Amino acid sequence: MLKLFFSYSHKDEALRDTLEVHLAILKRQGLIQPWHDRRIEAGQEFAGVIDENLKDADIILLLVSPFFLNSDYCYEIEMQEALRRHEQQEAIVIPVVLEPCDWKHAPFGKLLVLPKDGTPVSKYPNQHDAFLEVVESIRRLPSIQKNGLPSVLKTQPSPLGFPAAVPTAIPRSSNLRLKKAFSERDKDDFLDEAFEYMARFFEGSLAELGYRNANVSCKFKRIDANHFTAFIYDNGKAVSECKIWLAGRGGGFGQGIVYAANAGSGDSSFNESMSVADDSYTLGLKPLGMSFMGMGKSRDEMLTPQGGAEHYWSLLIQRLQ
Repeated sequence: MLKLFFSYSHKDEALRDTLEVHLAILKRQGLIQPWHDRRIEAGQEFAGVIDENLKDADIILLLVSPFFLNSDYCYEIEMQEALRRHEQQEAIVIPVVLEPCDWKHAPFGKLLVLPKDGTPVSKYPNQHDAFLEVVESIRRLPSIQKNGLPSVLKTQPSPLGFPAAVPTAIPRSSNLRLKKAFSERDKDDFLDEAFEYMARFFEGSLAELGYRNANVSCKFKRIDANHFTAFIYDNGKAVSECKIWLAGRGGGFGQGIVYAANAGSGDSSFNESMSVADDSYTLGLKPLGMSFMGMGKSRDEMLTPQGGAEHYWSLLIQRLQ
């Protein structure tokens, strides 16, 4: 089992916790044992315990943010020791960019950073997509691949007495889905996560639309935890707008996640809504309005949070297309 060390600023603790959750399967498979300073027990000497675990680590994740770069302890002590061990091939150092910052000019800027292209985790419409990229990259490390092979396969000899070629995976069926009963809590949590994804999706899409088109400017506004608005301007003239809000679990129009083409309308006026549904295997969003049928799709089709966000985005941008 490989020891994985988190080097991070405490201001980024929530993101570190989420990344550790994503590492769950690697932990359950006995491939890694994560460690961070919150594991220090009462009465232990703080700096000494951190130093001991840092020097024992096989994989060191630098969780990079403005707070990390500003922290003397992270930058001058943990990062320097991590890079020394990396250069001596005693450990693998992987920078993970959490927030936009001047990381390219840091000493670790020469290393391959995650997520892909150094895009900060906070810039992803869904941060879970970013953390999944990190986990998949860690899983591809040669040291993980080597340790992940079943011992019976590692030592199995060939008929000629030479080590046999080791398969990369044990064959299995892809038909493993089982039906599941979803609780009201499951559905509420799904709606919450889908709405948060949609808000980040619209914020990121509006920013990119304005960046790619000199004549276009956009505005995203988070009204409260359950509402946001989006505006698109062409040469300063408002050409499209919408309000999207979380109305809660339930069936029928006006429930689930709701779309109104008029950003100033009340919650009783809307053009489309998507409720949470399930097919006994997974949860999804089911559009209920005629606009979805106009796209040539069935009203019975379930969408992922990304699919739902794309559907509402198409309603907003169609006036420009």
